[in-house]
Amino acid sequence: MSTDLHPFDRAVALSATGVPNQYQGTASPDYWNMVGPYGGITAASLVQAIQQHPQCLGDPLSITVNYAAAVGPGAFEIEARPVRTNRSTQHWLLTLTQPDAEGQPQIVTTATAVTAVRRQTWSVSDMPMPEVRAAAEVERVPPLFKASEWLTRYEMRFVDGILPREEDGAERDSLTRLWVRDNPPRPLDFASLAAVSDVFFPRAWLRRSRRVPAGTVSITVYFHAGREELAEAGDGLLLAQARGQEFRNGFFDQTAQLWSQSGQMLATSHQIVYYKE
Repeated sequence: MSTDLHPFDRAVALSATGVPNQYQGTASPDYWNMVGPYGGITAASLVQAIQQHPQCLGDPLSITVNYAAAVGPGAFEIEARPVRTNRSTQHWLLTLTQPDAEGQPQIVTTATAVTAVRRQTWSVSDMPMPEVRAAAEVERVPPLFKASEWLTRYEMRFVDGILPREEDGAERDSLTRLWVRDNPPRPLDFASLAAVSDVFFPRAWLRRSRRVPAGTVSITVYFHAGREELAEAGDGLLLAQARGQEFRNGFFDQTAQLWSQSGQMLATSHQIVYYKE
């Protein structure tokens, strides 16, 4: 594969296997997290499979990704199957598999998705972009954890809610706001928008000031932008906001919003996350 490609494009590159609805990719060390690839890049690979499919109708509208197990090093296969096509919407079932120790395929990720043909109609936002310091006024921070290679793939400028330096157990607001984009900068598309929707560290780490073991169980991304809005956003920084809602008995949920610099809402997401004492 060409080394001239952006690391993101290398990470989500898929090739058809010759089996209907099936594509092969390789887990990218450029987006490695603690025990496997960063969850956002897995979601992006699934979006990529849909968009490469010759029967794809329209553009991504939503995707729900369920992380059944960590994706391991090496090759994986994605089955992206359109199960119902209507006039303006199309429904998908997806699985990501890898061989186990005996070489038998095992499902590690499942997903459902909807693509749609958008049309111009009445539109309004009930959640305008908050007033924050401009990206140029906010200092860029180095990767928060050296062991997580994926953090080097993003430029991050925290407005509010960076992780506290001390794990003192003092409870805090779980709200984070930061300016973020691919590193190096890359024009935004649906796959990269899916990936950046998962760019936030676990809300429990901020809420409790303790870095307990945690991992996303399921995430849903809603794409509010069409191709024109993504083209307008280009490779500029996005304002990303996330907040936890309920932390209880080992799981918490988190909502997130992403806006372009012009104030256009591009995507929202909701996820449920496991955490351990």
